[in-house]
Amino acid sequence: MPTDVAIPPTVLPLAPSYRLPGILIVAAIALLFLNLWLGLGIAVFGLFLLYQAATLRLFFTATDLDIYRGDRLLRRFPYSMWLNWRIYWSLLPILFYFRETESIHFLPILFDSRELRTALEQFCPPR
Repeated sequence: MPTDVAIPPTVLPLAPSYRLPGILIVAAIALLFLNLWLGLGIAVFGLFLLYQAATLRLFFTATDLDIYRGDRLLRRFPYSMWLNWRIYWSLLPILFYFRETESIHFLPILFDSRELRTALEQFCPPR
């Protein structure tokens, strides 16, 4: 349940990365000449991801992964519930997957992928 709380000072925040939205927007411009609707669809998705990268923040704490928009906590994922995680495509990381005991999550990588991997290995080592 989303709540308004202050961001704890002892957490590791991830820097945003605009690489994936940028690639999608550039690809959409090229696709506009081949297929208008496909290009527009990818452009809208790229702009949506650009907005998400600009507004969302991930924070790794000692016990969980927190997702914030501004000062508002949107979602908390306790590491104790995680079964495993993976970052897909090491050359161009675009997808972050993690599985909890109750659900599976796929997230586009809108954050520095090296920082993400380092934080995951530090706070939630692979099992």
